[in-house]
Amino acid sequence: MDTAAALDRAAKLDADDPVAQVRDRFLLPEGVVYLDGNSLGALPAAVPEAVRDAVERQWGRDLITSWNANDWWDAPRRVGARVAQLVGAQPDELLVADSTSANLFKALVAAARLRPSRDTMVIEPGNFPADLYIAESVSELLGLRLVRVEPGSIGAVLDDDVAVVSFSQVDYRTGRAHDMAGITRAVHDMGGLAVWDLSHSAGALPVDLGGCDVDLAVGCTYKYLNGGPGSPAYVMVARRHQDAVRSPLTGWTGHARPFAMEETYEPAPGIDRMRNGTPSMLSLLALEAALTVFDGVSMNDVRAKSLSLTSFFLDLADEVLAPLGFEPVTPRAPDERGSQVSLRHPSAYGVVQALLARRVIGDYREPDLVRLGFAPLYVRHVDVVVAVSEMAAVVAAGEQDDPQYAVRTTVT
Repeated sequence: MDTAAALDRAAKLDADDPVAQVRDRFLLPEGVVYLDGNSLGALPAAVPEAVRDAVERQWGRDLITSWNANDWWDAPRRVGARVAQLVGAQPDELLVADSTSANLFKALVAAARLRPSRDTMVIEPGNFPADLYIAESVSELLGLRLVRVEPGSIGAVLDDDVAVVSFSQVDYRTGRAHDMAGITRAVHDMGGLAVWDLSHSAGALPVDLGGCDVDLAVGCTYKYLNGGPGSPAYVMVARRHQDAVRSPLTGWTGHARPFAMEETYEPAPGIDRMRNGTPSMLSLLALEAALTVFDGVSMNDVRAKSLSLTSFFLDLADEVLAPLGFEPVTPRAPDERGSQVSLRHPSAYGVVQALLARRVIGDYREPDLVRLGFAPLYVRHVDVVVAVSEMAAVVAAGEQDDPQYAVRTTVT
């Protein structure tokens, strides 16, 4: 690779970047190339002060009066409306609460209950393990037949026994983006319901739940939404289902009159019936502050930046990394690609650890994938050049085979 030429090309692309100024809304460590925002987003600059205020003033001074005085009670809906703007949902269709796993459990059970005469649930075999585990649990609890099929082959299994189809919009391993609109339409044509996991798409590419006629959706907020480690997830229920949907977790905050303390459960109207327990306010308020990085930002511009970054990386990977044993598994077609690139390599784990020592942060996924996330709001094209150069240097020096990089850390 002609590094000078690559850096010159990167500089031109960064100069034309319509969201370049958004990088200044993050607190990024000097000298680090961060390519793991698809696992944990970088820290937005607005968050520390928001958390300080939540702790010192709202909790420390206002104490329990903050549920009213600082509108803590309505925060799941208020922050949910902000997330809804990013995923093409109506403000009253989305609620921030609980974890992705808990919300997926609620969504799958609720969807299956809306199709009580059907006995089949469809999932994708390579989905994130939590999605698979939850689907297995729901199918066992409800006595459903669980069918595994790749999203592109959904037509082979759709029939009038299918109650629910649950896929992720972007594959967490390969970065492949699935046709949410087409798949949802096919499911509806057979009378089923579609539940989508947006964890690896929301915040990195335009998502149009309303335009795709999605029934229910879930997602986390700590990846491209930058909400922080363990930030609360969200659940979306289309308006047309809200009067009939029944959550299997009938927590007190989802009651129609939670402070009446009634002994019998009555679901709240609308999306509030998907509430469960008391919200985690510190994390929720941190997320609310984090979402301000999207103020005034066009998701079409974000998508254009994402595709530019991943295309640039793939071009350089073909030239520099392919001869060193790296094989991209992420689709080349732009409409089939999320905002990450995964490369197969026989020493993938060692490569990731050696890169970390060189201050290039990506991650590893079994069995042999180097996974790099290109968060469009703060990753630059110049970072792409640095990452490719450092990956080549790692393999050229044989650093991936150093015994110190073979020791598995708890989190990979």
